[in-house]
Amino acid sequence: KMDRSHLVFLLFLVGISLSQSFQHLHASHIKLNTKSLTKSKVGSISQTCCLMLTERQMQFWEDVDEGLDGIESFYAKKGQDIDRIRTFSKRARGDLPKTEGCGPGHEPSEEHVDGLTARPFWDINENPDLFPWASELEAKSDIILEELKDNLLRPAQLFKADSAVSATMGDGWSALRLQRLGKYTENVQLFPNTYQIIKKLSIPLAVRGVCFARQAGSTGVSEHSDGRNFILTAHLGLKVPEGCWIKVAEEKRSWEVGKLTTLDTSFVHSTGNASNEDRHVLIIDFWHPEITEAERAALEFVYDLRNKYESGVIPFRKPKALQQQEKERGLVAFFKGLANGIK
Repeated sequence: KMDRSHLVFLLFLVGISLSQSFQHLHASHIKLNTKSLTKSKVGSISQTCCLMLTERQMQFWEDVDEGLDGIESFYAKKGQDIDRIRTFSKRARGDLPKTEGCGPGHEPSEEHVDGLTARPFWDINENPDLFPWASELEAKSDIILEELKDNLLRPAQLFKADSAVSATMGDGWSALRLQRLGKYTENVQLFPNTYQIIKKLSIPLAVRGVCFARQAGSTGVSEHSDGRNFILTAHLGLKVPEGCWIKVAEEKRSWEVGKLTTLDTSFVHSTGNASNEDRHVLIIDFWHPEITEAERAALEFVYDLRNKYESGVIPFRKPKALQQQEKERGLVAFFKGLANGIK
């Protein structure tokens, strides 16, 4: 039979153990370089600034981890893993340092997938197996150009300067979105032929989407990096006046009408239009060819979830980690109170 002194001592040890467990759990959520969800950059899920994850951010990353668990389990049956996306997730939320660039002008962000080939320009005609849709898109560029010309005759203002980083893009850059964040816009009604061409080619469109981009004469886009290395960007030249150029890292090129210029925008890049006419290209963002099916599914899940959080579709829920802390705090108080009552 246990006497009172032994019982008090046992309850004291239980309380200390739970208290230490709670303190360890609390400390595990304090970061020196955490990231926060933000609307300041479309498609971005991280931006360095805070010292601690907010409850909303904790909720987001808990949901990310749970979703990735399901994707990992499904694709494991196909012999694929998402190890690189697990690392991507840790880096995006600040658990790992940002990756260094692989060469001059390469400036990857926290949203980085390890092990992907990185080069400023991709000559897709030299790698037809990696880009099986490219040659047919170029072959049908005249259809796309005619549809663009017809729409440019409309009195309505079609192009909008909707870039969130207008200081970088400048006053002369504007876009007409056909597809954005995985969804086609109402603008496809104005471009039915272009829409059908893109859909039938089964281009592996990435999260940023498809748009016609206009660069006014005597304007340019300042040097910048988009950071994410798992998306490549193809520009189909449509109206290209003389004097237009694009520079990626240390290499400068121009566009050709009916041809694709493909770049990795995690390299620093800029553009210029020295003419007095508008330049028009069709921009298509697509998944890096070395991203696997499983990794693509995982990235699509992460960014779709981010969009749902930013749009308010997912209501606030106290993070499970904090729920556990409160539960343990309550148990500590209970046992301490019980021990005091025995004295």
